[in-house]
Amino acid sequence: MDYFLGIYLRDQLAAGVLWRELAQRAERNNRGSELGEALHDVATGIAEDVDTFRTIMRKLSIREDPVKTTMALVGERMGRLKLNGRLTGYSPLSRFEELELLVMGIEGKKVLWTTLRDLAGLATRLPQIDFDHLEQRATQQRARLEPFRERVGREVFGNAEATE
Repeated sequence: MDYFLGIYLRDQLAAGVLWRELAQRAERNNRGSELGEALHDVATGIAEDVDTFRTIMRKLSIREDPVKTTMALVGERMGRLKLNGRLTGYSPLSRFEELELLVMGIEGKKVLWTTLRDLAGLATRLPQIDFDHLEQRATQQRARLEPFRERVGREVFGNAEATE
């Protein structure tokens, strides 16, 4: 079973690295704004999650796969080349897509922590890891970004009506 767990953890680490890079890029693109502050907090939390994830792997004696993490970094950078409605520069669609992808990643991270805690039984094997706290932090990250995602989405798609 640790064989499959190792593969799973290496895949999830690569995804975490991708999300960390995306969060840091989004923060840089929105620096000096209220959204930038929220993204700073989320990016810091995601970076901490990646560190925690690496700790979990170390404690389980599961080595990282440098090819997977490098491919995640390359993939994130290639994602910057997509069309965003402008030939150069940062567009409102770029902002929305970054927020949307971050929210999806955060939701996936919540599932990850419960999978590791409950299905892989790591709460018992690694009692020093507070999986409940990690899941709660993901919930807080989602709540922090959601109002911005909704507002930017309404702006991008021309729906100024508030649906709160």
